[in-house]
Amino acid sequence: MPFEKDNNLGGRKKGSVNRTTKEIREAYQQFVEGNVDEFQNWLAQIEDPARRFEIILKISDFFLPKMTRTEVTGADGEDLFKNITFTFTTADERNMEDNK
Repeated sequence: MPFEKDNNLGGRKKGSVNRTTKEIREAYQQFVEGNVDEFQNWLAQIEDPARRFEIILKISDFFLPKMTRTEVTGADGEDLFKNITFTFTTADERNMEDNK
């Protein structure tokens, strides 16, 4: 039977986590949590601070969600800030305006 839109062919629901992937992530998390002290010792043995930081960033990818960019727009992608203007003045100019 060919694929047709709205034809439920089974499988995981959209957004559900693969069981194997979930188990691997949990095992990896337990491994890291069980070796925190050892991990700090391993990092201390790396002399180059840039390399040490690179390793920390790579590992954090497994535990911290990545942030996505979000753009704020009006209807039909309209620029919400098109009518906003900024005027910059010096403190002396502000004092002159206040004394008028």
